[in-house]
Amino acid sequence: MEEMEEPVQNSPGAQQVGQQLKVLIADDEASLRLLVAATLEDERFQITEAKDGTSALAMARAEHPDLVLLDVAMPGLDGLEVCRMIKQDPALAGTTVVMLTAKAQEVDRRRGLEAGADAYLTKPFSPLELLRLVEQIASSKSAAGTGDGAAGP
Repeated sequence: MEEMEEPVQNSPGAQQVGQQLKVLIADDEASLRLLVAATLEDERFQITEAKDGTSALAMARAEHPDLVLLDVAMPGLDGLEVCRMIKQDPALAGTTVVMLTAKAQEVDRRRGLEAGADAYLTKPFSPLELLRLVEQIASSKSAAGTGDGAAGP
């Protein structure tokens, strides 16, 4: 089994975690993780990264992110399996999961949503569209009082 990657924190205000949206980016392509992290480079977001499904699930269980951006096709567990496991785990069930994948067919979208994904974006994606979606999720979690990495009330 591969080692988990160290959390990558893009924001200088990382000590203010209670005010940040914890985002886990899970994709086996380093360039895609870099693009997503650069898109979300803002003091409002605390970014961690995983390069495969097994690491993504382990990091989700350890870090309790508010949002997981999840590729479908990854080594180890695939993104659909990771999504199902996150949504079935009572400690993580309130985590927002967005599938961010090249699988663009309607059947793929349906499988992602059936696995429990809250949203589905296809690659190539617009960084602006991703940022808008993440900001919308951050606003809704902030309004609900769950923007601190805790799942549920």
